[in-house]
Amino acid sequence: MPETLAPGVWGVVATPFLGSALEVDEPSLARLVEHYEQIGTTGLTVLGVFGEAARLTAGERRTVLETVVDTVGLPLVVGVTGLATAPVLDEARLVSEVVGDRLAGLMVQVNSPDAKVVAAHLNAVHDATGAGIVVQDYPETSRVAIRTADLVRAVHAVPSAVAVKAEAPPTPAAVAGLTAELDVPVFGGLGGLGLLDELAAGAAGAMTGFSCPEGLIACVEAWRSGGHDAAREAYLPYLPLVNFEAQAGIGLALRKEAIRRRGLITESGVRPPAPPLPEALVPQLERHLAALPKEVH
Repeated sequence: MPETLAPGVWGVVATPFLGSALEVDEPSLARLVEHYEQIGTTGLTVLGVFGEAARLTAGERRTVLETVVDTVGLPLVVGVTGLATAPVLDEARLVSEVVGDRLAGLMVQVNSPDAKVVAAHLNAVHDATGAGIVVQDYPETSRVAIRTADLVRAVHAVPSAVAVKAEAPPTPAAVAGLTAELDVPVFGGLGGLGLLDELAAGAAGAMTGFSCPEGLIACVEAWRSGGHDAAREAYLPYLPLVNFEAQAGIGLALRKEAIRRRGLITESGVRPPAPPLPEALVPQLERHLAALPKEVH
């Protein structure tokens, strides 16, 4: 069976676009993932929700994967967007072809509230690809809600599961329920909003698209070395920005603009139907970024 994911911070990568046509910006993508490698992320998560994967063509997904693989040596988790098995397998074949043995896990969404249906789906994906499975429970995107007990049953029936990404709020409670019953690592997401409490509940780290992953790393490393109080202290400088970026509907645009202002991508456009950044919020974004620790500017 595939190895479980290493604990730590798996940076979820945005897909930068250029111009009015919103074409994939390969140089910016390369610059962004180089930064993730330099700051010490455990690995990268590519073609997730933050990467706007559902709004990319198959050719664009290939371009994104090839750029990342050619730029950094980090292990990769790669997302697939479908909920039915056949389209997921189409996406997974492309991932396997491009990423090869660099693939640490294929991130597949929970597609049913029924544990047996979920397990059959995930096992079919593994059987067809040989890939380890990162089970993503993200009802905001999938529109599928599953009880924690049923998710536990599903993961127990998937020997190839290498991690669970728990994004069904309240996430600390979900993480606690999952870690109490599973041997695979559980990671929090949702922009890092609940990271400190998720770590207290047993999370192995974070897998999310916060614009300043240095803060996630600081929190997780402080937790390892000093426990709750150290992690809280390390995370406090970042929490206003975490909260600001968590605004419903515009979080993607906020995070991409923050990344642009950090000099990591050239433009911050998002593909419709995601709404653009409200200009009225730009001054407050600037304040939050200016307040970050000096070493991350």
